[in-house]
Amino acid sequence: MWVYGLFFASRQAVNKFDDQAWVQKAQARCLIAEQQRIALADYRIVDDLGSDATVKRAEIVDSATDTIESFVVEFRANLPRDAKGKAIVGLWLDDYEIYIADRRSFADDLRSGVNLQFSETPVDGLPLSEKIATFAAENEITNCKPPLDLSI
Repeated sequence: MWVYGLFFASRQAVNKFDDQAWVQKAQARCLIAEQQRIALADYRIVDDLGSDATVKRAEIVDSATDTIESFVVEFRANLPRDAKGKAIVGLWLDDYEIYIADRRSFADDLRSGVNLQFSETPVDGLPLSEKIATFAAENEITNCKPPLDLSI
């Protein structure tokens, strides 16, 4: 078995695809979304925001989530050209849509006065964002990793 692993097994990552032009466009597009989220940052102390602080936070979460949803929609309309890329990027976007729904649910909770820690759908006992981030890292689209804005 070691001989096979050392000499014959494929060296390409399971999540890796070939369309490097798509990768470059995705990296640039996700950087724009990241910059949009940075512009939304609100560093005020929650205690100073008044009784509707969670509603205001929900609005920021929704706006930040819009930046993610926007690139997911764009990517869905323009998948990579290679067959493997189309297939696995499609699955990655499916994961992202679940993550977006988790964020929307969190914002809805905030609007209704429930201010608990953000939780996301688990996959094999790990947060979905880890799966999404791993795919992004393996394909060199690190700007497309899920933001850590709700994890803090």
